Amino acid sequence: MIFPAFGEFVRSLESSRDLHRVRVEVDPYLEITEIATRALKEGRSALFFEKVKGSSYPLVINAFASERRIEHALGRHPQQIGEELVSFVERVIPPKLNVLWNNRSMVKRLFSARARTSSGGAAQEVVEQPDLDRMPIQTCWPKDGGRFVTLGQVFTYDPMDGKRNVGIYRLHVYDSQTTGMHWQIQKGGGFHYHRAEKLGKDLEVAVVLGTDPALLLASVAALPEGMDEVQFASFLRGRPIPMVRGKKVTMLVPANAEFILEGVVPQRERRREGPFGDHFGHYSSAAPFPVFHSQTVTRRKFPVYPATVVGIPPMEDKFLGDATQYILGPLVRLIHREVKDVWAYYEAGFHNLLVVAVEERYKKEAMKAALGLLGTGQLSLTKCLVLVSGETDPRDWVSVLKEIRDNFDPHFDFVLLPKVPLDTLDFTSFQMELGSKMVIDATRKQRRSMIRDSKRSIGSLRSLDRRIVDANVVEDCLLVVSVRNEGKSVVEKLVLQKELQHLKIIAVVSEDVDIRNQESYIWGIFTRFDCERDVVFSEQKLIGISPIYRGVMGIDATWKKGYPLPLKMDTKVVKKVEERWEHYWV
Repeated sequence: MIFPAFGEFVRSLESSRDLHRVRVEVDPYLEITEIATRALKEGRSALFFEKVKGSSYPLVINAFASERRIEHALGRHPQQIGEELVSFVERVIPPKLNVLWNNRSMVKRLFSARARTSSGGAAQEVVEQPDLDRMPIQTCWPKDGGRFVTLGQVFTYDPMDGKRNVGIYRLHVYDSQTTGMHWQIQKGGGFHYHRAEKLGKDLEVAVVLGTDPALLLASVAALPEGMDEVQFASFLRGRPIPMVRGKKVTMLVPANAEFILEGVVPQRERRREGPFGDHFGHYSSAAPFPVFHSQTVTRRKFPVYPATVVGIPPMEDKFLGDATQYILGPLVRLIHREVKDVWAYYEAGFHNLLVVAVEERYKKEAMKAALGLLGTGQLSLTKCLVLVSGETDPRDWVSVLKEIRDNFDPHFDFVLLPKVPLDTLDFTSFQMELGSKMVIDATRKQRRSMIRDSKRSIGSLRSLDRRIVDANVVEDCLLVVSVRNEGKSVVEKLVLQKELQHLKIIAVVSEDVDIRNQESYIWGIFTRFDCERDVVFSEQKLIGISPIYRGVMGIDATWKKGYPLPLKMDTKVVKKVEERWEHYWV
């Protein structure tokens, strides 16, 4: 099914009984966040808030917060799309007439990716002065710097070559016409702005709210730089997305969107943006970012405002992110033939943990693939990359741990890359956009098995250090230890204990992490350590300038002084939602 824009998708969800209308008034200040996160964790339907306090428009949230809704948006499972796409590309290179004919449905889809310009559309039924105060814009978390637009698709055009980019960036609302523009590192819109500044120009921008679901997914996807999200979305839906010339801006914008904010990001202007509770589960720190000035708003007569919430996983971005990597992940095989599969873990905020399955044809080919991927597009922001053999499912965390247990020897299989670019949201190095990375090679080697005696008892760890609260061993590979306060000295003690030498990794985490819940401990470990500063081994030394690592790897993944706070809802709001919970579902 093809949906012209967000409103039609919402009505389709409602007709399939996968959307619930909340008829009581709700507050965009924190209350919507608490309702939406609870509903997601309970597996409830998408939510349509008819009455949002202080707003003229309804708000829809959790529209993509399940695999079922993602499939509804695309018409099939995203993994099927990814496999079909890579299979088609492999068959048509070099192109042959009979192959093209046998794959004519895919060829038709590719031709449908061409842009189609319309003379008008529903997105321009109303043209008015911008007034962000009328929109149901949320304050998501108690310590956020203010209200944030969370699902705005930002359209920019490269001022040098005219290529288009569409990305989702948060917008910190300053007043009725002005917002921050959070262009993170390695983002297409930020590259366009960088070029505009070099040319001494302001950059035209359109912030689009509520598009065809395919275009939303394309906006989320980590497409190769220069690939047009609108064309990719047209391919996904099998029909061109109608575009129309903006009223104030010269660029083309989606003809059927719910809202379009047209304006400009002036050169050399910066303003404090944030803090904001982001998908790493912590508040990203306030920092200077470019500023968006809205000059006009076009919209439908009866628009629906789209929203989302990010925070400690699982959140809606889990389903959006997983869908896009199901589609794009197989394409890695076209560049790196040795790579069989890749998977980034939503539990770790995607960029913090990437597992790559490799079929090695010569020694250390997997490491070659890892270094290549760490220099490719947004994969370059990966912090921890784990390599496993080709027959291992990188999505199966338990299988990944077994491969680490059986095949990882830090002397041969650990690589540290210090002083390299990191995600803007990563706070662990205390320096924005700069930190360290590591590669763990757990592929199977032609050498003696590394399995050790897994029957040894870990003993009473509490007697070792009074700060230790609890411990959990996972697959005789990973020991997760919760501690009070910071844990560097604790982990340094643990990696030296003889009874723990059969393990491969010991990770020390803070008390707010549930060490027996996989989702929680992956989040707690991989969002809270800097590879260069917080990783130790039982034995480590230098020979010349080459580091040597042996024994157990220890990770201090405790929350440290200077880190931003983890996200936690205001207790008054929690109580309010608990008391009103049944009223929302009437």
